[in-house]
Amino acid sequence: MRPGIRRRHAQPTPDLASAGLPPLLARLYAGRGVEHAADVDLSLRAMLPPTTLLGAAEAAELLADAIEGEARVVIVGDFDADGATSSALAVSVLRQMGLRDVSYLVPNRFEYGYGLSPEIVVLAAEREPDLIVTVDNGIASHAGVITAQGLGISVLVTDHHLPGSELPPADVIVNPNQPRCNFPSKSLAGVGVMFYVLTALRAELRRRGWFETTGIELPNLGDALDLVALGTVADVVPLDRNNRILVAAGLQRIRTGRARPGIEALLEVAGKDPAQVTSTDLGFLIGPRLNAAGRLDDMSIGIECLLAESTAAARPIAQQLHSLNQERRNIESGMQAEALAQLERVQIDDSGQVPFGLCVYDSTFHQGVVGIVASRIKERYHRPTIVFANAGDGELKGSGRSIEGVHLRDVLDRVATMNPGLLSKFGGHAMAAGLTIAYSALNDFIQAFNHAVADALDNCAPEPVIDTDGVLNTAELSVNTAELIESAGPWGQHFPAPLFDGEFALLSQRIVGDKHLKLQLGSDGQRFDA
Repeated sequence: MRPGIRRRHAQPTPDLASAGLPPLLARLYAGRGVEHAADVDLSLRAMLPPTTLLGAAEAAELLADAIEGEARVVIVGDFDADGATSSALAVSVLRQMGLRDVSYLVPNRFEYGYGLSPEIVVLAAEREPDLIVTVDNGIASHAGVITAQGLGISVLVTDHHLPGSELPPADVIVNPNQPRCNFPSKSLAGVGVMFYVLTALRAELRRRGWFETTGIELPNLGDALDLVALGTVADVVPLDRNNRILVAAGLQRIRTGRARPGIEALLEVAGKDPAQVTSTDLGFLIGPRLNAAGRLDDMSIGIECLLAESTAAARPIAQQLHSLNQERRNIESGMQAEALAQLERVQIDDSGQVPFGLCVYDSTFHQGVVGIVASRIKERYHRPTIVFANAGDGELKGSGRSIEGVHLRDVLDRVATMNPGLLSKFGGHAMAAGLTIAYSALNDFIQAFNHAVADALDNCAPEPVIDTDGVLNTAELSVNTAELIESAGPWGQHFPAPLFDGEFALLSQRIVGDKHLKLQLGSDGQRFDA
């Protein structure tokens, strides 16, 4: 399916144009919704304060009481990169603030599944905690919260996922997407939410005179921004201005040699110079290596890498994560080939039309890799896609990825509403979601999902479109332009890296190294290697 080209035509506002930016950069920013010169400022002083984040002050009081009372705290995380960075952030900073007994627990996706389930609460209860703190999960964990409170354990939920119609009865909830929360940035990742809670906690402890009384050094939360940047980019949340501030500060720490040993070790095994790291590297080099632990083994491996206190301790763990990622890539390759073959055989109807929503299942599929394969299929066919794997006990677990214009969680909610009992559980975002169904319900779900996606698209087949920033003039086709663009980041979700299109004369072409195409192009009398 060949995509169309859609050029951005936004012109800089007078305020942005007067900011003293290079004209190209002003045009790029305007095409991404930047209107004011002040919005280009990504210094930490421009970060949104935690005062408008609903529940942050109450969470700070709860955690400050736990620290002063020498409570036992268990952090319950998630098995992706956002969950790993959130867990490492919470454990490391709470220890710095004087909490002596804090540990973490991450559900193994193959045994327990996602979130604060009653089973995970029972497992956590073996550590006799006074308080459970969820990171990057919990907003849908009604049964788990009730189980914890029945055991006399308080619960603090920190999450960023969209809530359902009813919130869990936790002691405190911090989630920018919960009702009545006026925090301007709804796009915080789980690690960003936890960073704000810890910022509020530090202020609360200072108000109580905790650091002076105990002699504990006031933690510099800037030291934790490498984790915040990694989790934010890896979770593919929209890079609004506030998230760009957090990511930019984290990248600056990494580039100047101030990253924690675990991140340095992960960059080392990926063959990347920390001084040259970009937001893309966080998403495509470090993120997948962390995620491989949760996909194939146990995310505790990734968290231990991030908590390592020396490069010597981090390096062997990073190598283990690198090996797991290689294994993940091999598994993914086989699954993708099978999924594509299956779609060619079954899903494409006699008219040659692709269904509005695609679903793929094979008994050999690996549960930990279905999300990546769904993403690849979505890119290939430009359709919302769900890939299922066997979860045992007659159940299938699916992971879905969506396209622009189709809110995947809302689609699943519609399927569940129109077909009571068809989905055992589901949750997620606009672009990614997970669900569980009975194996016997697969065919019914495929039909219901296709109908729900068709409704979301008004029965108009979506056409892939590539958004570009138009044409570069020949003077701008230079290394200087590339360096300018790189320095103007971070780029990412909803703030995409610049992409240009234009017409060139093909002057010559040859194959280099069996698989690379070397070109020479011409434009306005100039020659360019490509």
